[in-house]
Amino acid sequence: MPQRFHFGPWVFDIDSAQALIAATPRTPSPLDVTAWATAYGLTHLDKPNPHTISLIGPAHNALNRAYAMTTDLTQPLIVAHIDIPDAQPAPLLIDGTHRLYRAWREHLPQLPAHLLTVAETRQVKTHR
Repeated sequence: MPQRFHFGPWVFDIDSAQALIAATPRTPSPLDVTAWATAYGLTHLDKPNPHTISLIGPAHNALNRAYAMTTDLTQPLIVAHIDIPDAQPAPLLIDGTHRLYRAWREHLPQLPAHLLTVAETRQVKTHR
């Protein structure tokens, strides 16, 4: 089954991203677990506030926490870079939310992440 990540008007093809990374090997970069888990609202999933919603990450009932605790933390996450006119490219986690949740729960400071360039992100991103 193809792996896809949906965000706003875009769909990211994770299989294509993995193929790009395999074709152009790179050293994974460290990703700050607490900062990213907080930005994605993962730190509030276990005690959700009914008056808030997550703008980037999953809703409190949309992340399979049991599955997350079985994920392979040695597998690098994938971070895309969205080209924004008149601004710096914005990083967006497109693969690894379950691993990020597990790492946060286990108090790990960092996870490995493959960073896609803006050009690579364009290759794996389509509009809905």
